[in-house]
Parts: sequence; structure tokens; C-alpha cells
Amino acid sequence: MIKGGEILVREYECPSCGATMVFDSTSQKMLCKHCGTQKTVQEMEGLLEENKQEVDYHTGEQASFRRYTCKGCGAEILTDDYTAATFCSFCGNPTLIEDRLSGEKTPAQIIPFKINKEQAQNMYQAWCKKGPLTPSDFTSKTTIEKITGMYVPFWLYDYTANAKIGANCTRVSRERRGDMEYTHTDHYYVHRDVSDFYKKIPVDASEKMPDNVMDKLEPFSYGEIKDFDMGYLSGFMAERYNFTSDEMKKRAEKRVKEYILRETKNTIQGYTTTVITEQNVRLNCKEASYAMLPVWLLNYRYKGKDYLFTLNGQTGKIVGTLPISKGKMAVWFGGVTAVVYLLLTLIGGILG
Repeated sequence: MIKGGEILVREYECPSCGATMVFDSTSQKMLCKHCGTQKTVQEMEGLLEENKQEVDYHTGEQASFRRYTCKGCGAEILTDDYTAATFCSFCGNPTLIEDRLSGEKTPAQIIPFKINKEQAQNMYQAWCKKGPLTPSDFTSKTTIEKITGMYVPFWLYDYTANAKIGANCTRVSRERRGDMEYTHTDHYYVHRDVSDFYKKIPVDASEKMPDNVMDKLEPFSYGEIKDFDMGYLSGFMAERYNFTSDEMKKRAEKRVKEYILRETKNTIQGYTTTVITEQNVRLNCKEASYAMLPVWLLNYRYKGKDYLFTLNGQTGKIVGTLPISKGKMAVWFGGVTAVVYLLLTLIGGILG
């Protein structure tokens, strides 16, 4: 919330030593890396309410950016209007900007990170090794250290759906009588009426995240979803949504329509041919809830082209594209050519 022109900045101070506590994906608790103290997110929320503090900020020169003061070192940090959790670039202190996720902007749910940074880095290295022609720069220590954990804003939609389809179908059979073969074709008109309920259809609401990449990171396991608490964000980046649930509804409805039509068409079995002649779909949005889902990210640039590595911070699923090193390709091609030449020479010697 904003009071008197101030942004409330939230930090979780260790009750034992005063250092900043972060969310630890391994223990699923708040952890002080300085003294090892652990507390649940709920325990830290209780302590924070008892000792709430505010940090002043100064309005930046550009309307789309704001400056605030780091409590760790006093440096000014510049953020855009959608950043909800970040780090001080000077001291590395994790900072949560409370007003970005307050009121109607407050997420309802969150899936905490299960994969920590070291695990994400190891998975990235293993992924890079699958590309034998991957440039060596992509596995350098400098590149690997840039992997960032971010909570991406999603809308989760609940929909009831009904599909009615009509189809002209045939069933072909053959029989032989003596020297003659007869083909029988039976024609049918098939009608299907199927209803279903789809829960938590995810649609990312961030302008920065490519929709096709976020879709491929699915599925997330909703059995581990929790009620939102700011403590889960500590130690990670986070952004609030750029688009409202109404603005993203078309994407959700497109997906639900595909699901119900596929489900309905799959009920038509046992025919030789099937031609859909009519279809009608009705959708009803029952609920749209705002959630934060965990993603490890790495943006990298090679030969003037941008590449994006993404890793589902809960399941470990990887989506990304590896570039090809022209130097390695030349060495590989030269090696293959040399082997082929050697084989041909040996074969020629044997035949001669």
C-alpha cells in the first residue's frame, strides 16, 4: 500500500542476528544464511507485523520507474512499476516492495520454489552438454551465475465447458465370395454432447515472458499450491501482473475450447472415416485467481541473437534453445571429412 507518498518495502530480519532471511526451497522455510536460523513463513509474518518498518523512496525522473532506499546499505535502487521482489545491486540484499502486491494486486496463491539455485545451475550445465556444438561461453561460470529465480504472475481459470458435435461417419467391411470381393460401406450420422469442468488453466500475465515458452513449462503440480505470503518471495525476483484476468480470458478460452473439442472427438471411435460437419462450444468462467509460479531464467545473447533458458522451479522441466558454435561446427565437419577420407583410402588400398 502507499501512504503519504511512500512505498512500503518489506524485509525479513532474522530474530537471532538481524541479517536478512530468504525463502529456502529445500527446507520450505525462511532461512538466515548468516546464523542458520529457520522459521516458517507464517512465523516470520507474525514477527514482521510486530515490528513493521517503512522505507522512504524518491520519485524517479521517469514516470515508469521508481527509486527506493536499500535498508542493507542505503543505496538507491531503480525498479519499474511491476517489480515486486528484487535485489540490491550493491550489497545483494533481497527486498520486497509491498505496495506492488497489495490490495487488488495481492496474489491469492503461490507455488514455492522446490529447486534451488545450485540445482538449477547443475541442470543448466547438463542441458548445455546435450548440444555438442554449444558455444563454450554458455557454460562459463560468469554465464551460469546469471541464472535468476523469478515468480511469474499467472491467472488460473476455472471453466465449465460443453461441446456438441455432429459427424458423418462410415464403416467399411469387405467379404470374398468365390473370385469376387465385395465392399460394404455403412453410413452413420453421429452426435456427441460432452460437458466437463477444467480447473486452474494457467495463463501467464507478464508482458516480458513469451507466452509460448510459459505454456511449454507446464504442467505445474497444484497439490503443492499455497495461500500467498510475501515471505515466499524473499531471495527471488518477482513481478506483478501486466494484464488483468479479463484481458487474458481469450487465451484461456482458446485453450479450454481445444480441450473440450479434443475430448469430445475422442469419443467417436470404431469408424473407418469421420468428417465433422458441425460443432458448438459453450464456455462459462467460474473463477479467475491470481497466482505466482516459480521459474528459473537465463537470458543470453550470441552472435546478435537472443536466447532464453527457462526451468520450471517446481518440476524441473526445461524449455530453451541452444545456439550452435560455427567454430565447433567447422572442427566437427573437418573431423568427419578426415575420417571419411581415411576410410575411402583404406578401402581403395584393399581393393587395389
